[in-house]
Amino acid sequence: MPASSRLKIGLSACFSHADPARSLFSGKTLQYVEQSIAHWLMSSGSMVVMVPCPTGSTQRGDVTYAHYAQWLDGLVLHGGADVWPGSYGEAPLDDRWPGDRVRDDYDLALVAAFAALGKPVFGVCRGLQLLNVAFGGTLYQDITTQVPDSFTHRDADTYDLNFHSVDIVPGSRLSRLYPGVERARVNSIHHQAIKDLSPEFEAEALSATDGIVEAIRRKDPSKSYIAAV
Repeated sequence: MPASSRLKIGLSACFSHADPARSLFSGKTLQYVEQSIAHWLMSSGSMVVMVPCPTGSTQRGDVTYAHYAQWLDGLVLHGGADVWPGSYGEAPLDDRWPGDRVRDDYDLALVAAFAALGKPVFGVCRGLQLLNVAFGGTLYQDITTQVPDSFTHRDADTYDLNFHSVDIVPGSRLSRLYPGVERARVNSIHHQAIKDLSPEFEAEALSATDGIVEAIRRKDPSKSYIAAV
């Protein structure tokens, strides 16, 4: 298939802020993507474009988030750092969970630009949490602390080999994508989760052991496609 016929999908960047303790590029802010998610998008034939943050101390030129939204066919929000609690009106419960306010501002601006043009947006992990916050929802800052007897959704030792079951909500769009599948096995590497679901969304999958929301979709079919897992 020629490049002109392929979807151009924007992939949000992960941030690694300038760190004097880092041996490589210690004084630089790095923006990058994780290989497996880029390859997942490429597996359907899409052309994947990382969308770098156009603002910051080294900003040059006049490129904006809106320019990317106009040019690209859709957006995928990458996983990564915690969402800053201030983004949903809370203070950090613990110094270990400050989140990344700079990354939040970037992601929220991206979502606003693509949503304004009716372009589809899909979130993965942090992307799910960020979308919920972008539309007025809130988060558990730490599942283990705030949800007693919950499954350990993030295990430092097993990391992305930490699996659990999710129940797909009957009648949801996700259930129609997987007909006959009521329960699925997924991996889990998040310690934050949706607390108050935005009224813009409906839950499409829940953790089988503790009811944590694991998939969402925009409810209003007359509005642009926004979903996340």
